[in-house]
Amino acid sequence: MRSFARVFGLALVAAGLSLAHGTPANAGCIGLSGTADGFDQETGISRAQLALSDAVKDYKIQKRLHTVTVSPMRAKPQPYWRDSVSADLFYKPDIVKSNSYTICWHGVVSPYVCTSGAKLCW
Repeated sequence: MRSFARVFGLALVAAGLSLAHGTPANAGCIGLSGTADGFDQETGISRAQLALSDAVKDYKIQKRLHTVTVSPMRAKPQPYWRDSVSADLFYKPDIVKSNSYTICWHGVVSPYVCTSGAKLCW
């Protein structure tokens, strides 16, 4: 009976230590995106990148993350009035920055709709 209690106690200590050092095991990456429209390309791009920046800030606050790495990631278009965007509606070239990848297309209501994407890793 004493050996059972000792083994059980050691198991609890081991479990506690693994939880204490579990932070790196929870590290990972997530894809985030932001979509916005505009009457010109510059406005659509800047609004989409601002929406992405807000999404990154909100995620960091929600998950209580301090240090993250943000890199460009091509996100799936998120059209407002369509189910999908056909290839002939995309504006070229795509805009790739150090922290975002932006694609734009001709919208139904607005001339420009853009989605910016990024990969956030911690």
